[in-house]
Amino acid sequence: MDISGGITASLAGRYAAALFDLAVEQNQVTAIENDLDNLRQAIAASGDMSALLTDPEISRKAAGEAVDAVGRHLGTSELTRKFLGTLAENRRLAALPDIIRAFGAIAAAQRGEVTAEVTSAHALTDTQIAALTAKLTAREGRDVKVRTTVDPAILGGLVVQIGSQQIDGSIRTRLNSLAQAMKG
Repeated sequence: MDISGGITASLAGRYAAALFDLAVEQNQVTAIENDLDNLRQAIAASGDMSALLTDPEISRKAAGEAVDAVGRHLGTSELTRKFLGTLAENRRLAALPDIIRAFGAIAAAQRGEVTAEVTSAHALTDTQIAALTAKLTAREGRDVKVRTTVDPAILGGLVVQIGSQQIDGSIRTRLNSLAQAMKG
């Protein structure tokens, strides 16, 4: 399989590529992708989880035990838990969010799809997500997987990130543009 050199050139990309290869060997790509998505959500929701990943004072053993416990709590596969243990042992837990993104990009490329990161001021309904997915798929000419996040600071509208392209239709950006135009 051809994996973009840009992804695998980074530390996170190398770890993600290694995990992807193991997942392919064990026919667990979808399960690992789900595990990593659950971990991504846990990191975003918990300050303690974020601290666990970045605190240099936590020993390798303690970090390994903690991520194993989190993995068991989330119901992750054995492969994911072993991978987390390896990250803890190598003091690479801080790279986990980047590894999760890189794994998603590798898996999407293998399936011939692209991931769109969509930020909205309020949670989107399933109908809105389906309509947005259809429009983005038509625009991109390939399958698009939509991942949503909520950020009330954008006030309204959407910010869509597909690869290196960003479509910013947020009210915050429009207000900032209007303010700049009024300044002259």
